[in-house]
Amino acid sequence: MKNTVATFKEAKEKGKKLTMLTAYDYSTAKLVDEAGIDGILVGDSLGMVALGYENTLSVTVDDMVHHIKAVSRGAKNALIVGDMPFLSYHVSIEESIRNAGRLVQEGGCHAVKLEGGLDVLDKVKAIIKAQIPVMGHIGLTPQSVNMLGGFKVQGKSKEQIKRLIDDAKYLEDAGCFSIVLEAVPDEVARIITESVSIPTIGIGAGKYCDGQILVVNDMLGLFSDFTPKFVKRYRSLGEEIKAGIKEYIEDVQNEIFPDEVHSFKINKEVVEEIKKLY
Repeated sequence: MKNTVATFKEAKEKGKKLTMLTAYDYSTAKLVDEAGIDGILVGDSLGMVALGYENTLSVTVDDMVHHIKAVSRGAKNALIVGDMPFLSYHVSIEESIRNAGRLVQEGGCHAVKLEGGLDVLDKVKAIIKAQIPVMGHIGLTPQSVNMLGGFKVQGKSKEQIKRLIDDAKYLEDAGCFSIVLEAVPDEVARIITESVSIPTIGIGAGKYCDGQILVVNDMLGLFSDFTPKFVKRYRSLGEEIKAGIKEYIEDVQNEIFPDEVHSFKINKEVVEEIKKLY
């Protein structure tokens, strides 16, 4: 069944847990989609995972459009959400609408995601008014890593908790169809989830959220630079891949590969005729 912003809302109403993963390319998106995932986020985490940057701040709108296009070709049923990268929605409302429009029109995603609450509310409202669904994102917001002083859990003090709850309600009132809660204590996420009528999607926010999202490369062991505390590793494909590559190297060096099965043949008479010419 094709997932939409409407099916996300219905899932919360019915108490059905939503599942999301990131994907940055056609092949991965196709596998994730065929496995039955509800939504795919083409996250700006591709900066670190796919492009090797130190953080997400160097990712551009062009980068996002390029990767969203690939994911859109691979996923047929999942709701595809494109991340709006750093500075793509901070300068002006007009530029925010234009950049969000590019992700949808050129990339092919169904919705966009913005980080922030009250501080970006005018941009959120404008993008939604332009008929582009918006997923909110509060808690640890990676694009604000320099302001936050690093990748730290958010919502430990009364002031932080109150702001998170208020921001969630602001985003709901603005028309967001869901909200990502990142690196938030589980009980705080529970309060937020019970305070809004739209789905909350947790990443490091405990079990009380309406759904969960992980970076697919983290949960499959394909990204080894670091592993966040909240990641459960379901497979160690990175080690499997390295083992396979080492076996390939050995086979080539020992002339085991390619063998007869993997080679193309030609009529021997033709070969002999060619040999006579040289």
